Amino acid sequence: MNNKLFIGNLAYSVTEEELRTMFAAYGQVTSCNVAKDRDTGRPRGFAFVEMQSQAEAEAAIKGLNGQDVAGRQMSVAVSQPKPKSSYGRRY
Repeated sequence: MNNKLFIGNLAYSVTEEELRTMFAAYGQVTSCNVAKDRDTGRPRGFAFVEMQSQAEAEAAIKGLNGQDVAGRQMSVAVSQPKPKSSYGRRY
């Protein structure tokens, strides 16, 4: 299992520091990144958090998936690699 988690349905007001604090209750957070729009710099409503170990990642999923954060039910799952496609390539 991957230790990197995908956090979806995230309220736009949630910061990386708040996420780091929430996930730190389940173990050591090695990285935390709230996705931002490339053009505007505004949050996009999802994030990635990487935990130190697989056990900590599983504990975070069990503890935080479905929790209400800032009025939205956050979804927490193992991050899946982005599928590679030949469409839309930039040269």
